[in-house]
Amino acid sequence: MRRLILFPLAGILFLALVLDVAAVDARAQSGNFEIALNGQAVGTASFQFAATKDGFDSTSLVKVAMQGLDYALSKNEELSAANQLKQVQLSATVNEEAVNVVAAPDAAQFLLSISANGKSSTTRLAAHPGAVFLPDFDAGALETLLALAVTQNNRDLWAILPKGEGSIEAVQLATYPDQVGTLDGKPVTVHHLIATIAGANTELFSGPENQLLQAELPQEGFALIRKGFVLSPAAKPIAPTSDDQAAPPAPAN
Repeated sequence: MRRLILFPLAGILFLALVLDVAAVDARAQSGNFEIALNGQAVGTASFQFAATKDGFDSTSLVKVAMQGLDYALSKNEELSAANQLKQVQLSATVNEEAVNVVAAPDAAQFLLSISANGKSSTTRLAAHPGAVFLPDFDAGALETLLALAVTQNNRDLWAILPKGEGSIEAVQLATYPDQVGTLDGKPVTVHHLIATIAGANTELFSGPENQLLQAELPQEGFALIRKGFVLSPAAKPIAPTSDDQAAPPAPAN
């Protein structure tokens, strides 16, 4: 998880400890994923977290290319040391239409400005410390949700959805028995959670370091799968691949 506590030590011992912790933290701070539809690759997603003096800078990239959906997303956000959202900027294209979003706290509210399809809107949302900005297919946002779940003890979690004029929805997080899998060919214990957002379920599978390994998305048949990860047994039966792909989800606009 993205939360480190270092106690003052001296000399070589301190340096060794810092280097060791930094190495562990770096593994949890980035991820590359395949986006699959019914077991067939249709895109990629990645994220990177960089520590700052008072929190984290987060970057997410998404690319989906399939029949009916050409979707590219770039998101940059600032998070506090407690993984709380400070500011976010998003640029996306959805079937050649540009989408731009800027969001930041404003007094006791959260200000969300969206420009899409030639229209602009500004929405004031209720501010919650346990809120995550959650566009479609954003693995970095789900990684942040996992980190927030730890600091919030799985309670008072919220998702800011940049669709239409924007909304904020409560997240109900339920834990299920651990499963098993392999990461880069090595056995790994897999934690299983289900996040319910606006009545839709997202199944989340995370590793021992609280890193996102796989997500079964609410859009039927879609999944984010970390490169090198195999869940065993599969989270759900994979439907046979056919040329007639399912209708794409409503993207972030």
